Amino acid sequence: MSYPVFASGDVLNASDMNAVGLWLVKSQAVGSGVSSVTVTNAFSADYDAYKIIYTGGVGSTASTFALQLKTSGGSVSFTGYFYGTYGWTYAGATANANGNNATSFAFGGAGDPSWVNMNVELQSPFGSRYTVMTSQLAYASYVVTSNCVHAVSSSYADFTITPSAGTITGGTIRVYGYRN
Repeated sequence: MSYPVFASGDVLNASDMNAVGLWLVKSQAVGSGVSSVTVTNAFSADYDAYKIIYTGGVGSTASTFALQLKTSGGSVSFTGYFYGTYGWTYAGATANANGNNATSFAFGGAGDPSWVNMNVELQSPFGSRYTVMTSQLAYASYVVTSNCVHAVSSSYADFTITPSAGTITGGTIRVYGYRN
């Protein structure tokens, strides 16, 4: 199936619009020198799977970003996060880390004084089922892939990103929903 191509002034037919698979749900600017960012109303019953991208900002120091799920009332889930990461240094060495019943997903993104990067896929954050997260990031002299599960059957609408050290400034966090 080919994707639809639209030109200025085109009438948008329902069949064309229904073929679009990724929809922007939320866009949020990040402030200056913040120690965490909470994105509200990011997840709903409209989508089962989401993509989170954070670009355009900088970190005050090299750090990774934890991602923590929150209910629409603001309650934070402080338990049940399991993750495994595998990383490679630019010199070819490998490193890995894991978390067992941790308080957050530890490797959702990363940043340093030159940039930030976050590329996360989430499945079922709103669905009162276990939430699965995968992420890819570059950090200091590593590239990392992370696979995670939040083993709590609850429904989440919000999330918080927190750097492991320092603060973050600027850029935009975008949340996209995959069409069901």
